[in-house]
Amino acid sequence: MNKKIKIAGLCGSLRSGSFNKKILNMAAELMPENMKLEIVDFEQIPYYNEDLDTETTTPKSVTEFRQKLTECSGFFIVSPEYNYSIPGGLKNALDWASRGANNPLSNKPVSLMGATLGMWGTSRMQTAFLPIFHLLNMRVVKPEILINSAHKKFDENGNFNDDFAKNLIKENLENLKKAVL
Repeated sequence: MNKKIKIAGLCGSLRSGSFNKKILNMAAELMPENMKLEIVDFEQIPYYNEDLDTETTTPKSVTEFRQKLTECSGFFIVSPEYNYSIPGGLKNALDWASRGANNPLSNKPVSLMGATLGMWGTSRMQTAFLPIFHLLNMRVVKPEILINSAHKKFDENGNFNDDFAKNLIKENLENLKKAVL
């Protein structure tokens, strides 16, 4: 196989120093052979408004976001948990992407993980995503990865130092590759 499999990487946190963003960037370096992680930004996407969701009024940021997702064979989402659920910005971006006949999310594999300062490592956020994935016929890749005490998992240079979690991420990415093929 010569062609690289492109995976869309999405981070639920918009904060520049986010642990989830650091893990997403690290995952780009752990991708299996013939896979590439393209981190897709959604910060410029407006709140979903069906009045703007037409052939002539869809915002350019939404059109570009959907196009990037269309070009990918699967998704790798790393997100914190906000108020026991999915961060609003990420949910909004996926709402925009999931609308209409050319849904770039449907029938594709998705890997979901998250990091938190607390002990339960985004378990409720991950559970909140399951009905959405089910509706969109997305295939969830295992193992589930919940990284707790994230502030203790990076050294002074910003390097991730949890080898157990890193090996789970590698396993997850291999399973994502198998799900795409």
